Amino acid sequence: MYQEDKTFTLRFSLEAKFSEDYEGDDDDYVWAQNWERHIKPDLIKTVFESLRRMPEWKAYTRNRGKSPDDEIEIVLERNY
Repeated sequence: MYQEDKTFTLRFSLEAKFSEDYEGDDDDYVWAQNWERHIKPDLIKTVFESLRRMPEWKAYTRNRGKSPDDEIEIVLERNY
């Protein structure tokens, strides 16, 4: 079987800025926990809802060895 592929990257860089008197690690990365618990799951759900509207494409996640905290790969597959 012949296969072609292309990669598209949508990268999110999360940053939290604190006042000058911040001691560091006092908040135990609550801002990052908010991303993991609320924003990221909703974002992924929305992406898959959108992709399901394109029935000619099959969408699924694939793990390339990185933690899902750091990377989620979504594969779009179309058979001809």
